[in-house]
Amino acid sequence: MKEQGLYRVAFGLALFTIAYNVAEGVISMIFGLSDESLALFGFGVDSFVEVISGVGIAHMVYRIWKFPAKEKSQFEQTALRITGVAFYLLTFGLVISAFSNILRGHKPETTFWGVVIAGVSILTMGFLVFAKKKVGRLLHSEAILADANCTLVCMYMSFVLLISSGLYEIWGISYVDSLGALGLAFFSWKEGRESFAKARGESCECGHE
Repeated sequence: MKEQGLYRVAFGLALFTIAYNVAEGVISMIFGLSDESLALFGFGVDSFVEVISGVGIAHMVYRIWKFPAKEKSQFEQTALRITGVAFYLLTFGLVISAFSNILRGHKPETTFWGVVIAGVSILTMGFLVFAKKKVGRLLHSEAILADANCTLVCMYMSFVLLISSGLYEIWGISYVDSLGALGLAFFSWKEGRESFAKARGESCECGHE
């Protein structure tokens, strides 16, 4: 496949990532609220933060594709800063809510849908990581490879949701939903920190060109 075709594929993958995260966010938040599952609700909010990041990534891929000599735009830097703030706010909200639930002894009604959504997310993110890395290697693009690494972090978060939801659904282990939310908070904090690093032009695991 020629370079232009590869960039078209990369841009399509970026758009698919945005669309998937919108759908995942809506579904996760609805079931998170109805099932009173903090981990699932927080996972849904994270999906919407990933949408903001995804818009910046799609813009980056399009810029490199159509205007390879052009430097990072103000739009991309602003998107990164907004993403960083959103991740930090999500981290704060998850930590406060998790400890509140632990102190109150709150338990979700069920975490069945957390298991289902996490399973679908792991399969989808796994596909996206594989496809983005393949395209990134063919284009010798560090930016696209870094985006694949960011998608891999999303898959790790899906595993956290799967484990916490599965443990509660099968054995009813107390506080495991709140512990899962704290696990998501850890990854959210890391992604927020990296977003600000990228906005400053510093290199990190998930970087933009």
